[in-house]
Amino acid sequence: MLATVRSATLSGILGRPVQVEVHVANGLPGFTIVGLPDLSCREARDRVRAAILSSELEWPMRRITVNLAPGDVPKVGAGLDLPIAVGILAASDQIASDSLDGLGLVGELGLDGSIRPVPGVFSLVDAIEAPTVVVAGADAQITSIITSGRVRPVDTLQNLSAALNGSAPWPEIGGGIVEDEPPCDPDLADVKGQQAAKWALEVAAAGGHHSLLVGPPGAGKTMLARRLPGLLPDLTDHQSHEVTRLHSAAGCRLPPSGLIRRPPWRAPHHSASMAALVGGGTGRSRPGEVSMASNGVLFLDEIGEFAPSVLDALRQPLEEGVVRVARSGGSDEHPARLLLVAAMNPCPCGEGGSIACRCPPPARARYARRVSGPLLDRIDVMVQIGRPDPVALLDGGREESSTEVALRVAEVRELARRRGASTNAELTDAQLDEYAPLDPAARGVVREALVSGRLSGRGLRRIRCVARTIRDLDDAGPELRFGDVSAALTLRSRPAMGGDHD
Repeated sequence: MLATVRSATLSGILGRPVQVEVHVANGLPGFTIVGLPDLSCREARDRVRAAILSSELEWPMRRITVNLAPGDVPKVGAGLDLPIAVGILAASDQIASDSLDGLGLVGELGLDGSIRPVPGVFSLVDAIEAPTVVVAGADAQITSIITSGRVRPVDTLQNLSAALNGSAPWPEIGGGIVEDEPPCDPDLADVKGQQAAKWALEVAAAGGHHSLLVGPPGAGKTMLARRLPGLLPDLTDHQSHEVTRLHSAAGCRLPPSGLIRRPPWRAPHHSASMAALVGGGTGRSRPGEVSMASNGVLFLDEIGEFAPSVLDALRQPLEEGVVRVARSGGSDEHPARLLLVAAMNPCPCGEGGSIACRCPPPARARYARRVSGPLLDRIDVMVQIGRPDPVALLDGGREESSTEVALRVAEVRELARRRGASTNAELTDAQLDEYAPLDPAARGVVREALVSGRLSGRGLRRIRCVARTIRDLDDAGPELRFGDVSAALTLRSRPAMGGDHD
């Protein structure tokens, strides 16, 4: 007997439809899987057999051949366990083959017959070309939000078999809408002093501009960066679906409601490899940290300790907002529209610029060169941070909260949306000509910066974007003034590194 079941497999973060063909014939008992299965997929043989027997169903003592079509697409993960098991039951006449019409299945099987959730279930359900898709009960809340009632959640293979045979109704799993816990981002009011750095952080959040914080240990660089997500507005529905798909494909834990509503925060350690940061790896191409931070914040603490080759891999994602991972087996494109904030010390000992610095000039110069010029050219807001004023730490008054700053950030982002961009940093040249014209004084200071070599062609566009954000935070006037452009040029000036002094 032959049975065909519709399912899907992950390719990067996208689902690819798969036809699971199961043939049960007379002959010596055996089990063969063909169609480019990976190791975890080949191991389905033992999981499926134990799950069928544990569900009080019959394992056919005949020759079983499973073909995963199309044969030229690699099949990864344990999500094909459930369609393989149901295909075996249909091919051995334990369930009616016509009960599989218009049905897709995806799920991992436990040895006790339980159906377990799988990574990337959003993309898998979308890829399955069937009106109804059976998923694990644990995936019901997540998938029902996006798939509008296409899913049928089931907890065990035994319950699924009974429902397909008509001997029992489809199980009802889940309940009402589950609410997420309110966000608990750290408050900007906790940072005492550092008014210039706070303003720069507000500009970065409002305009979506990448930033670099340079200062000695204990100056508050990480403390400031950690408060950046709290200044950002909630994700739009489109952004929320995109972020949730990414995190689901990566196997990350999702909130109880199923959708990620707040901008993600990713802070990889400086020992991260290139594949961990930009994506890829062996086998299935997995999203890296730059993709996991899409529509959120990527924080690179001690950026000078990252491998220079790893940092240079960020150039194209920061410029284009996507990561293209190419491997011998194919290529994948992952979103990477993120807000980068980096922090570093001015020199290896951290005391660069003061008499306490113990680093010789060659060591300071080498440390400064670890972050390449082309990468720095893609960073719009660079802030030199000193240690906070003791008076502000001990006797400082009330500081502005994240909620107050977030209101101004949301207003600027709404202005950008009306101009046709998500943030001011994404304004095109044509949009800048329309919405960010330079007044005569501003044009003069820009011309001087270009002639002196302080500003590149890419830098000119970015300066106009930052100046537009600064003007929006002020009074949202139509033209960019001398002060707006001068402030943007100051923010773009590279902070003094350890190699810049003797």
